[in-house]
Amino acid sequence: MADDTTDTETPTRREYVKYGGTVLSAGLLAGCTSDAEQGVGTTRTESEAETDTPTGNGSYAVSMSPTGEVTFDSPPETVFTRLTHHADMAFALGHGDTVTAMHAPEYYSGLWNQFVERLPGVSLDWTGLYSSWKPSKEKLYELDSDIHLADPAWIAKQDSWGREDFEEIATNVSPWFGNSLSDRHAEPPSGWANYEYYTLWEQFELVAEAFQEQARYEALAAIHDEMRSTIDANLPPESERPSAVMLAAADLDEIYAYTLDNPGFLTAHTRPFGARDAFEGSVETNSVVDFETLLEADPDIILHLGGFEPSTNLPKRREAFKSDPVGSEITAVQTDRIYPQGARYQGPILHLFQLEMTAKQLYPEQFGEWPTYTEGPYPEIPPEEQLFDRQRVADIVNGDI
Repeated sequence: MADDTTDTETPTRREYVKYGGTVLSAGLLAGCTSDAEQGVGTTRTESEAETDTPTGNGSYAVSMSPTGEVTFDSPPETVFTRLTHHADMAFALGHGDTVTAMHAPEYYSGLWNQFVERLPGVSLDWTGLYSSWKPSKEKLYELDSDIHLADPAWIAKQDSWGREDFEEIATNVSPWFGNSLSDRHAEPPSGWANYEYYTLWEQFELVAEAFQEQARYEALAAIHDEMRSTIDANLPPESERPSAVMLAAADLDEIYAYTLDNPGFLTAHTRPFGARDAFEGSVETNSVVDFETLLEADPDIILHLGGFEPSTNLPKRREAFKSDPVGSEITAVQTDRIYPQGARYQGPILHLFQLEMTAKQLYPEQFGEWPTYTEGPYPEIPPEEQLFDRQRVADIVNGDI
């Protein structure tokens, strides 16, 4: 990329964020070794959990792979994000209106608001933000965000950014602090050794520490833990579990299939339920399939990613399956078990809703019937059948902890 380094002084507001130690060894490039010395990513265990460390004068340090330790003098006030799991984390911590950039903001603002509608007194508006799928350094200078809540290793894998580009932004604008290759435990790109993988909630805890919003994290984590306990205690025996597949398609001419139990936070809302892989390992996640392949797998349930997005016509998608001579033979189609889902790059708020909906879609006898959904916000669930308290979550997001 072109050299966009400026000679202007770092803004005074920016002085509160800096890397602990030297940038090359302890911050942005932590873990950098020769290709011969590289290791694959490792999964962080509970005993290895990092916590924020006081550094004196009111500052604090938080460490996350792959950027290493970052020192803050005060919490960030504006947030650049690349993917929606990070934008949702900022939102969950009460900083949703400080996000300066994200991928496909209009699309995901519409999608997320289908769920936020069920949180009393909570609002979210990401429309009009910079779409950061392929960020430019020039735009990052212009946005002047206090933190880049994004994974440089993920960006390096997708785009033509080099380490000098990340270092430039970290030095002249603000640090990088995010992890995305934990999405499906993907191998890091060349030069990013010792990459660590986190669960969704492990990473959320670290982000909460960076924002000094530990109380919000702990309150939301308690709700999540209670949900998981309820789910785990009520799952039917493996022999009684349905087969399922998750699909995504802008139209049914190109259908992407995703398995439900591969490692990573993309399946954090499906893996706990232990549904059987309809493909039985014959199709890798993110593969393109046709009706013939789906009929051969013959899933009991089809989960339709993006089914809640306002522009998606879910009844039309269902009818397309029913009117096709092959698609109509699929068990999930014949039993009307094509259900909507939200997004794979889920943060903690979307994750709570997706855990609840998936529980009801897969196991209605154990967790209550999933209402027939055609369009509009996440359906109203009777209070006695809700798996988490909407008002409690809304209060936490709004700071009433």
